[in-house]
Amino acid sequence: MMVIMQEGATEEQIAHVVARIEEIGAAAHISKGERVTLIGAIGDREELTGLPLEACPGVDRVVAILKPYKLVSREFRPADTVITVRDTKVGGGHFALIAGPCSVETPDQVLTAARAVKAAGGTMLRGGAFKPRTSPYAFQGLGVDGLKMMAAARDETGLPIVTEVMDPRDLDIVAGYADVLQVGARNMQNFLLLAELGKLNKPVLLKRGPSATIEELLMAAEYIVKEGNRDVILCERGIRTFETATRNTLDIAAVPIIKLASHLPILVDPSHATGRLDLVLPLSLSAVAAGADGVIVETHPNPEHALCDGPQSLPTEAFAEYAARVLELVAWTGKTTV
Repeated sequence: MMVIMQEGATEEQIAHVVARIEEIGAAAHISKGERVTLIGAIGDREELTGLPLEACPGVDRVVAILKPYKLVSREFRPADTVITVRDTKVGGGHFALIAGPCSVETPDQVLTAARAVKAAGGTMLRGGAFKPRTSPYAFQGLGVDGLKMMAAARDETGLPIVTEVMDPRDLDIVAGYADVLQVGARNMQNFLLLAELGKLNKPVLLKRGPSATIEELLMAAEYIVKEGNRDVILCERGIRTFETATRNTLDIAAVPIIKLASHLPILVDPSHATGRLDLVLPLSLSAVAAGADGVIVETHPNPEHALCDGPQSLPTEAFAEYAARVLELVAWTGKTTV
């Protein structure tokens, strides 16, 4: 349930409501707006219903949240969440243009891509050091060496880095280098990993699984937020359907649906959604028009020789033209990359 405090409720009144909720073993999560404080209560429904919270000083009203996800819902937090990553922001009118190679291969490759992304107006650098692959014989990434290459590119360009973490045992080492920790589609429902990420003070980019519903994606985000980490960025990257023209089917409708249901930022990954270079730009523009808070795409200095996902990667020499088209539409929608 959600407790809506009166405008002007004191800190003592808020603390009293929190204490009453915690007395029955439930958890209280506070969200402070410009005028009103909301307190989300999560626990046994019958015990919470039995609490006379309306009688507490400073309480305006108590509202039941019927959705299975609570903390990531619009009911709990009506305003958009804005996530700060170094000098850039995501959500609430701030658009993220994230790009880089699918896999980190060499220092020169990463740095060339990072320079192109920075010069074209990109806001973050993506790159995979730990790579989950369908085949156990495919390139699995460079691990810590790849993280060091990403960090060196950040040092020169100033771009925050986004990279995937696959195993809770790797959290400390990856978090030591990354600015944003990515949870790949295959790990969306790795609940142990999600819970551990929730204990970190580090933004998380959570990708939708290929067979996951929108509700399941939001429930996965709830696992992270429930543990205390509210800096979660969602990502639509295509779902598995009967269609074979593309690798996956980009569910563009997920963007406005999630914007209505949740306060969390939502990005689109057209590279992995389609697996086709010729569809990256039109679907990026579609994402912007649908209200996405950013796109994350792949760019590589030499896609023909890329160790992973070359056919869908933008050549770095063509990235500036791509970025200009996307950012032109971003400006038209009234959003900013600052």
